Amino acid sequence: MNNAGNDYGLSTLAILNAVIFVGFAYSFFKPANPRDWRGFGAYRAFIAALFKRRHELAKEGPYAYVRHPQYIGLAAIMFGFLLQWPTLLTLAMFPVLVVMYVRLAIAEERDSEQAFGQAWRDYAAKTPRFVPHRSEDGRAEAIGNR
Repeated sequence: MNNAGNDYGLSTLAILNAVIFVGFAYSFFKPANPRDWRGFGAYRAFIAALFKRRHELAKEGPYAYVRHPQYIGLAAIMFGFLLQWPTLLTLAMFPVLVVMYVRLAIAEERDSEQAFGQAWRDYAAKTPRFVPHRSEDGRAEAIGNR
């Protein structure tokens, strides 16, 4: 499959966004020791992966357990902000942002079904959207473990 038509020619914008996000985080985090730098390195890798596009269905790693692990992570971060800074604004924005991410996940699923067809439908039938399945022994269950 030709990938050229799927990246919209936005590589420069993706790099610029990654630099801005990492620079913003560095301005607050300012790693001082090797442990801080490891954490900051993980953040940089997350940001780089966030803006990286490959036209293939992700089914491994956390995607073996849920279809949208990135949104689960963002919701957890937002919940942490809500606990750390319990203001009326964070209280009001949390449900709004959760609803927006759920709607975005559903829209992405429609696009994925259109792009990947039966492979997507098979994956979606086995993998829950947000909450992992539990096996009989109580552990989270990956697709291949069924």
